[in-house]
Amino acid sequence: MAHANLAAAQVGDQLPGTTFGPVTRAMLALYAGASGDHNPAHIDIDFAKRAGLPDVFAHGMLSFGGLAQLVTRWAGLGCLRSFGARFVSMTQVHDLINCSGTVTERFEADGETRLRIAVVAAAQDGRQTLLGEAVVAVS
Repeated sequence: MAHANLAAAQVGDQLPGTTFGPVTRAMLALYAGASGDHNPAHIDIDFAKRAGLPDVFAHGMLSFGGLAQLVTRWAGLGCLRSFGARFVSMTQVHDLINCSGTVTERFEADGETRLRIAVVAAAQDGRQTLLGEAVVAVS
C-alpha cells in the first residue's frame, strides 16, 4: 500500500517499519534456490566453519529485499527512482531483521519533486547489517 499522502511527506518523516525473520537455515536454502546464489557460505555449515566462521550467514540481498519492500509499500513501485545499499555486517542465522527508513531530503529533479530516504536493516541487537538510500518521486 502506498503512502496515503506522499506529497505531504517532509524531512524527518519515518516510514512504517517492517520486520522479517528470524532468519532460518530453511529460509537461506529457499533464497539460494530462488536467487541462484548458491555460495556455500550461505548454506553449508561445514564450509563456513572451515572458513573460520561460526555458522553460515544470510545473503545480503535477502535483507536488501526487505528494504525494497519497506520503500515500495510506502511510496509505490512506480515512484521509485533509485535504490542502493551497502552491506555493513553479516546477518546471522536466527537474526530478526528490522527495516526502517527516514525521509532525509525533499528536492526537485527532472521536473519532479523527489524524496531521499535513508534506509537501515538492523538485527534485533541493534547491529546494522545494511545501510542505503532510496529516491522516490512525489509528483
